Order: sequence, then structure tokens, then C-alpha cells
Amino acid sequence: MLEATLKSQLASYLERLTAPVEITAHVDDGSGSLEMLELLAQLTSLSSRITVSEVRGGDARVPSFALNRPGEQARIAFAGLPLGHEFTSLVLALLQVGGYPPKVDAEIIQQIQALDGDFAFETYISFSCQNCPDVVQALNLLAVLNPRISHTMIDGGLFEQEVAARRILSVPSIFLNGEAFGQGRMELAQILTKLDSAGATRAADRAAAQLNHAAPFDVLIVGGGPAGAAAAIYAARKGIRVGVAAERFGGQLLDTLGIENLVAVRETEGLKLAAALEQNVRSHDVQVMNLQRAEKLIPAHPGNALTEVQFAGGASLKAHSVVIATGARWREINVPGEKEYRNRGVAYCPHCDGPLFKGRDVAVIGGGNSGVEAAIDLAGLVSHVTLIEFDATLRADAVLVNKLKSLPNITIITSAQTTEVTGDGEKVNGLVYRDRSSGESHAVQLAGVFVQIGLIPNTDWLKGTIALSRHGEIETDARGQTSISGVFAAGDCTTVPFKQIVIAMSGGAAAALGAFDHLIRSPVAVAA
Repeated sequence: MLEATLKSQLASYLERLTAPVEITAHVDDGSGSLEMLELLAQLTSLSSRITVSEVRGGDARVPSFALNRPGEQARIAFAGLPLGHEFTSLVLALLQVGGYPPKVDAEIIQQIQALDGDFAFETYISFSCQNCPDVVQALNLLAVLNPRISHTMIDGGLFEQEVAARRILSVPSIFLNGEAFGQGRMELAQILTKLDSAGATRAADRAAAQLNHAAPFDVLIVGGGPAGAAAAIYAARKGIRVGVAAERFGGQLLDTLGIENLVAVRETEGLKLAAALEQNVRSHDVQVMNLQRAEKLIPAHPGNALTEVQFAGGASLKAHSVVIATGARWREINVPGEKEYRNRGVAYCPHCDGPLFKGRDVAVIGGGNSGVEAAIDLAGLVSHVTLIEFDATLRADAVLVNKLKSLPNITIITSAQTTEVTGDGEKVNGLVYRDRSSGESHAVQLAGVFVQIGLIPNTDWLKGTIALSRHGEIETDARGQTSISGVFAAGDCTTVPFKQIVIAMSGGAAAALGAFDHLIRSPVAVAA
């Protein structure tokens, strides 16, 4: 099951176990149980500290297995085979249950250990979901550090009856003590905020106070995607003080599955590239400040030579120059029913949520590259895909369109305007579109709607402060300079014509060099 190279790497990791790990496998005679036992047998062959026992019958999900230290109750479980993106979750769980210390700030550990209450978490995932492992690993960490917390990862594709009974149409879906707790990507800090609002508030206040007392940066980058990371590296190589404040480091990369057009590598994945970028940025002695959402830009003026950026958590940072690289987010169709049925049939990530619609009919809205690629991917999972495009022709690359048209379970509708997403009060049951040629309305019965109509820049917080295009993009010149002296911008939040990773990186580099050029030519900087 595990390739030789992976087994060798895993064996080296398992050498870090300092305490025995007991695994209890709940199995039957099915093929899923046999595969699970094969995986667990390989784990025991790689470390003498891991033991496995089998249990047949009982109330536990089958197949599943739980981890515990000797003499302690199991608090981490995997219902299903944790392979694909979740294999890392299994490895981390083994290490942490086996005594390897987690890489978390002492303050966070204390907050987790101080949580008062009994919390039983369940997370429904799909193995194609890139956001699921972060949630699984965060909740596993809670269970490791606090004996009153437990967590079970559940493969939604394997336990379809539970998924249907709980009306789960988006992953990750988190339940706490049997009730819905959250959906989508959640950072450890976000989970703690929901569990311990008082403790999280104190921690957030302390973090904000600490940032408010930070010395001014020479270059402050707002945003942690490819553009922000490139800007940070290029600026830091000049030997100046650089900081990155990002709502989530990695940006859209965290929602991107395969990447095959990055010049330096044949192929990679969004999460891998985001992790590599952050590692590189931190290696350049850049101060990275995560979970910081920008709310206001206060430009430098004659009475204050520093530009200030204020954040949602109460923090405020100042700098001699600023590079804005806040990226973009999925554009919404803004029709009745879209918000009402979000995560209940309306989805924006076919890779994450596609497996939940196995054997059912879905629609993809959008005929560009992202829409056509989504339709092609979904066609291999669902019963039928209806692709709806506003224009008279599809706008995707010809090779993608040809592939799309070759698939037998796809219907293409052009010159169509989606006017409503319909549902039964609980979940999506269809959509309505208007034929732009005839004006007639048509209803299509569906289980899910995937919106793929492009991106909208994350620049709402800049309106009235900086020059924006009619599409809300930051207007820049070739050096990344904006309409405000000392403020530069790069990436998908700008007027750059092509929204690509490599272009965002080059824009970030240019903006950083522009910011440095501004600094060395600034009398204030020279005087400082």
C-alpha cells in the first residue's frame, strides 16, 4: 500500500516517538477493513512503539481506528483510510500521541489546556479536499492537548448514509457534540475563538497590543500570496526591516489543487507551494503576522512620514513604504438563493466538494478556463453536468473546450443568464436561467451548483483612499507604484491583465524593488 520511498520516510519520522501508541481497529470482513488492516500492519512494521488490536462488533464506525497512549482513553479516531491529503494528518497524530511536541506557541497550548467542557468533534472530509487536513490536524491537536476533547475524521465518501442524514454538501463539515459547528477551512485560532471567546479575545488583544508597539517597517507587505511572498523575499534581500501581514499566508494557493504552469517545476500543489513560500520568506528574517485582515490604509502626510495600515483585530502597523498584495476571491453570481444555499448545494471548489455529489446532477456556472476545467473534473464523479455560460460562446482554451465536448454526460448551454438558485429549504434542488436570445426562462433540476465565474479583487478596504479601476483593481504602473507615494501593489488585486501565479510573483518582485527605490530616494529614509 505504501511505496518503498514513503515507507522509508515514514520510518524516519516514527523514530521520533517517545511513548508507545496503541491503535484499536474496528473492522469487519469488508474490503475497506482489509485495506485498513494492511495499512496498520505496515505502521507496526516501521516502529516497535506502535501496536494494533482488532475489535469486531460494537457501536464504533466500521472501518475505523483510534489512537491512544497506554492507560489513556482514545481521543483521536479515523473513520476511513486516511490517505491522500489526510496521510499527513495520520502521521502528525501518531507523532503527537507518541509524545512528539507540537509546534505551537506555549500561549496557545495553555489556552487549549484551559478549555472547560467536554467537546466531541466530528469532521466529514473528502480526500480530494485541500482545506480538510488543516481542520483535521487542528482538532487532533486539541484532542492531544486536552483530555476532555475528542475528534474523529470521517470519510464522507465511505459513510454516505451519515452524509445524507446530516445534509452535508460541503467539506470540511465540523460537528461538535452532534451539532453543526463550522464548514470550510478553519485555522486553529478560529476554532479556539469559537470555543473560548473570552480566552481568544484576551489572546487577540495581547497580539494586537504587541503589534501596535512594533517598530516601523521599512517595507510592510499586506497579503501573503505569491505576490506578497515574492515582495517579502526581494525586499528582505536588501537588508532592510520587512514584515508580512496576511489574513492567511498562501492566499488563493490554499484553495488550488494542481499547478502545472509554474516555470520552475513540472507540477506541484497549492498547499505545497504555499508552505514552500512561507518557509522561504521566514528564512529571510521576515516577520510574518498571520490572521491579520486589513481594514484601513492611512497614507503618509506632511505631519507623519509613515504610512499606517489598520487591521480588523485592532492592530495597527506603520511603515516607510507599503506593498499591497491582498489578492482576490471567488466572484459570486448574486442571485436569489446563492447565499441561502451556500454550503448546502452552492459550492465554489469542485475539487473539495465534488465527491459529495457522486451520482447526482450538478451545474457549473462559467465558461472560462476555471468553469470548463471544473465541468471536466466533475464529469468523472457525478451523473450529469450542465455548464451554463452567459456569453454566446465558451471563453476557455480550445483544448479544454474540445475535451469538454467529448464527454457524454455534459450539456453546454450558452447565452444563458442564471437568475435564481432554488431549494427545498434545506438544500439546492435546481436553478433557473434566462435564455438571452429568446428571453424565456428555464428550470433545471440539480443537486448542486458550482460557481466558477472568475475573481473579484480584495480591495474593498481601499475605496476612497487609492485609485481603483472600474473593476475595483488597484491601478499601478510598471514598477507597482500606486496613486499614493510610497504605496505599491502587486498580484491579482491590481490591474495586471493576466491573473497567474508566475505573474503575481514577478509583480511582487517589481513592487518590492520599486519600494526599495522609493526608500533610498526618500529624504526621510536617508535621514533615518
